[in-house]
Amino acid sequence: MNGASQDQAVEIRGLTKDFPLNIRGVRLRAVDDLTLEIPRGCVQGLLGPNGSGKSTTIKVMLGLLRPTHGTCRVLGCDSDDPAVRARIGYLPESPDFHRFLTGRELVRYYARLCGMPRVGREARIAEVIEWVGLTAAADRRIGAFSKGMLQRIGLAQAIVHDPELVILDEPTAGVDPVGSADIVRLILKLKESGKTVLVTSHLLAQAEDVCDRIAILNRGRLVASGSVDELVARSGAQSLVVEGMPEEAIAELRAWLGERGWRLASAGPHRSRLDELFLERIRESEEGR
Repeated sequence: MNGASQDQAVEIRGLTKDFPLNIRGVRLRAVDDLTLEIPRGCVQGLLGPNGSGKSTTIKVMLGLLRPTHGTCRVLGCDSDDPAVRARIGYLPESPDFHRFLTGRELVRYYARLCGMPRVGREARIAEVIEWVGLTAAADRRIGAFSKGMLQRIGLAQAIVHDPELVILDEPTAGVDPVGSADIVRLILKLKESGKTVLVTSHLLAQAEDVCDRIAILNRGRLVASGSVDELVARSGAQSLVVEGMPEEAIAELRAWLGERGWRLASAGPHRSRLDELFLERIRESEEGR
């Protein structure tokens, strides 16, 4: 696909990926005719139940798998172009880091893998370790790190080479609420610095808070896509916030508020929760099979 838009970090067109199951030619379709765009500078959520095709889609973006059909372009290049990989940062769902390394040694290892020049490399390593809040633990072996600390040092290795696109696969899985909040804060800081971030998560409330856009997959097919506000808005429904209403007046909520002298504090489209939308779209896609 030529002439990719400069506004899109990722452009996927008709992506299909099949895996052979046996020598008789039976194949499993992991991703089925997926078309998706991820604008630059946004936080994009990629959601779906287990087996929905999220990991396969990410592996195609990373150039680890080739599409059976269709195209995938990342940062204006074909996803299997080795040159584009240096512009991507990646934190897998369950990183198997060498436990005998210290945090600093781990980040240095990945900095060298990414081809960072020696000049300025140590300063950059110290900078990203500080950025994720692990300066005090940087010289501790990661075998002694908590789950939250592992995810944060994993994020440091993913961004040490200053990538344009950062892919985070379940970055808060198994992390306690405090550590999870820290990682969300770091994701938002990445966005503020101009990075494009792709996040997969099973924590739908968290995805709703952190993501600008959401794509939902089921059985390899796209079942919903758009901005969070677009997806959760309920057409025609309104929510009202009223100040000063006493408890006994709740039963009169349907009456005209102005006649009773209460001020309408806010009004706008009613939002359903993302978890409601997610389950609704998954059920619809299953019924349509």
